[in-house]
Amino acid sequence: MSNTDAQNKIILVIDDEPDMLKLFNRILTEEGYQVRMANDGVHGVSLITDDKPDLVLLDITMPGMDGIAVLKRIRELSSIPVIMVTGKRDIDTIQDTMELGADDYVRKPFRPSELVARIKSKLRRA
Repeated sequence: MSNTDAQNKIILVIDDEPDMLKLFNRILTEEGYQVRMANDGVHGVSLITDDKPDLVLLDITMPGMDGIAVLKRIRELSSIPVIMVTGKRDIDTIQDTMELGADDYVRKPFRPSELVARIKSKLRRA
């Protein structure tokens, strides 16, 4: 995917950590993507309907509406690709999110190049 193709793609990041949002924003804008950010699940879900993103990067552990609840709601609204990006490492959590409709799972900390490769892969298939 060229940067020109990326410029037409909107990626929504839902994460409650300000430093992670900054990191995602930097990585994704350098790749040419349009980035929308939400620091909680409720705001994230509202952006799904308002901005119609092409892909969602979703943290699991957030106060209030956690990533599992957000994923369930996204799947009620849309079939857009969702990549879980989280520090949770237990196999049950990974299996649960995949069964609920997550398309991929990236563990924090991650290599930016790996994240970008996974994003490009999901967008090609979407």
